Amino acid sequence: MRLFTTLFCAAVAASLCAKPEAFTVGKGTFLLNGEPFIVKAAEVHYPRIPEPYWEHRIQMCKALGMNTICIYVFWNFHERAPGDFDFSGNADVAKFCRLAQKHGMYVIVRPGPYVCAEWEMGGLPWWLLKKEDIRLRTNDPYYLERVGLFLKRLGRELAPLQLARGGNIIMVQVENEYGAYAADKSHVSNIRDLVRAAGFTDVPLFQCDWTSTFKRNGLDDLLWTLNFGTGADIDGQFRALKEARPDTPLMCSEYWSGWFDHWGRKHETRSADVMVKGIGDMLDRNISFSLYMTHGGTTFGWWGGANNPAYSAMCSSYDYDAPINEAGHVTPKYEKLRALLQKHAKAPLPEPPAPPPVVTVPTFALDRAVSLFDTLPAPKSTEAIRPMEAFDQGWGAILYTTELPRAAKKGETLAIDEVHDWAQVFADGNLLARLDRRKKEFAFTLPADLPAGTKLDILVEAMGRVNFGGSIHDRKGITNQVKLGNDVLTGWQVFNLPPEHAFVAAKAAKPGAHPSGPAYWVGAFDLDKVGDTFLDMRDWGKGMVWVNGIALGRFWEIGPQQTLFLPGCWLKKGRNEVIVLDLKGPRATTLRGLDKPILDQLRGNLSDTHRKPGQALDLAGETPALETALKAAGGWQNLAFAAPAKGRHLCIEVRSTQRPGPVAIAEIELLGPDGKPLPREDWRATYADSEETRSGNATADKVYDLQESTFWQTTPDAKAPHAIVLDLGTETQATGIRILPRAEKGAPGQPKDVRIFLKTTPFKL
Repeated sequence: MRLFTTLFCAAVAASLCAKPEAFTVGKGTFLLNGEPFIVKAAEVHYPRIPEPYWEHRIQMCKALGMNTICIYVFWNFHERAPGDFDFSGNADVAKFCRLAQKHGMYVIVRPGPYVCAEWEMGGLPWWLLKKEDIRLRTNDPYYLERVGLFLKRLGRELAPLQLARGGNIIMVQVENEYGAYAADKSHVSNIRDLVRAAGFTDVPLFQCDWTSTFKRNGLDDLLWTLNFGTGADIDGQFRALKEARPDTPLMCSEYWSGWFDHWGRKHETRSADVMVKGIGDMLDRNISFSLYMTHGGTTFGWWGGANNPAYSAMCSSYDYDAPINEAGHVTPKYEKLRALLQKHAKAPLPEPPAPPPVVTVPTFALDRAVSLFDTLPAPKSTEAIRPMEAFDQGWGAILYTTELPRAAKKGETLAIDEVHDWAQVFADGNLLARLDRRKKEFAFTLPADLPAGTKLDILVEAMGRVNFGGSIHDRKGITNQVKLGNDVLTGWQVFNLPPEHAFVAAKAAKPGAHPSGPAYWVGAFDLDKVGDTFLDMRDWGKGMVWVNGIALGRFWEIGPQQTLFLPGCWLKKGRNEVIVLDLKGPRATTLRGLDKPILDQLRGNLSDTHRKPGQALDLAGETPALETALKAAGGWQNLAFAAPAKGRHLCIEVRSTQRPGPVAIAEIELLGPDGKPLPREDWRATYADSEETRSGNATADKVYDLQESTFWQTTPDAKAPHAIVLDLGTETQATGIRILPRAEKGAPGQPKDVRIFLKTTPFKL
């Protein structure tokens, strides 16, 4: 008892003598315990890292020279059904924060509720879409009610970990890049109030946006920060913010170290030297930053999101070309950044921890199989077709079945409005067509006559809900109707095919079976020792993999990702079970584990140029809606037409540039009769005379992808004039156009003399 009393008194005395921690916003600087402090934050995402590896990745960030960890909180990861909260295992975000504190790292929390992050629906739960009239990211009462319930529950986990309460959380974000979505200060105010009501009252609250959008929703009582990518003009990015708030601390809350990969598009990389130079420029100016991503990790399971327009789903790998690669290893980019940050450190940086061991797995067979059609669950009936959410399903695949009410003739059109996101259509078990939302494939002509009563099966895979822009209202399956000619098909049986292991593991796969088409394949491999490995999926078509009950992620033969990261912490000595759902069908039914990933191998490249062989744009006789010269300045430029123009087909012709070299345009917006930007969800690039695809994805579709850091660029050797042609999807009326050059210093490739054409009929190609 005496010993206990002595220890207790010593602990109390120590706590009373400990210097209280305080993080505040000072004049032109952050203050930590009253002293100037530069935030050097490493963005990492706890669901994208196996929980046993969390501490390793935190140590990697500290050894890099960072003093803070920045995290999103993924609402849909924690509340997969209304009111069913999970903060255990890989969802134990409080444990993650405490591990960061253990290693002397502060934490910035970004609880959304919307987070983007190339994550399914930007972190919003799919079940919100069960309410047909839901208006996401607005003051919709139901939406705000659910946001409040989630944030309140999150507050129980994280509010006690604020710095002033003995934890290590120093800042909390309100919403996320809302200016790129809407202008509604009342909504941002409501989210701010819900964050505070959840208990986040003892740390600065902040909001982030782009240089072009931060003023739209800036609240007086929140700190403002900016997001931009490598190569950006640092002074130019902060100029407007410094003018608006001369005494505010400056922070780049997302400095993009690389970029994310899409299925069917070239693997993305960014220059290490350019990244390091930008961080050095910020440190020289006492500007805080968060490096997005410092370690990307893996979007395991079904959590990958998508961009739109044009619809494009994300790969499972979230390597991001980050300094710490997908498997947690040091890269040349890490070493260069660490050398810089060592120069700005007061003491030698700790050495990076050793990476987890890597093993190879010899080729093994998946020797049991069963056709997807032979193991269907009980159906649900509906007269009219409805999306996946209406059948209480969030992810995976869904099968719609009906019988043709009449005979169908060869050449008739079967139209599906709309396929979300990849569909296979069968007639009496025979494959008729595959439809891909990425390519706007929503209809096809029948290859043969079909008699009345033919069984029609439409198998649709949900590839990931849109995570950015207005398209986040992204219902899955078939969203509206199916038509044979002019006849709407009815009388459907619907089969839910969710991706949870409990569902797929119940399939009675048989030894020696070799079904064609969609099927489950089962096998196993044995290990003498465990370690990380990369499953080689190059012989497989399209689907998902589970190992020892854990969903590793999606695979698709088109690439660029051809392997799936399999963490050693999820393996065991002895037998390890593997299940593969291949919706298309494999070339061989074997797998093996490699010691390195394959992230840059394309098959059927969606990023091919938009110019067919022999095509040449002919503008002779066309009358431009606008002919002008742009200013030699960065940022958006608004150009008014002499008179309102009407049309569906838009052509932008660049006749010269501000300085010699390729042409580049980051974004364009058409302005409607009210002067506001018109929707771009249905836009499609139909022609570009030149596109740079050798060193990056600088294709014409980048001018309407809502991402200011991506751009269309011509090849270095191509000669002006240059032009791109866009199909707007519907005829529209426009009063002007906005053009944004590249964001890098000097706006490389900035157009000078331009002509804008808008017409009803297609251009001559």
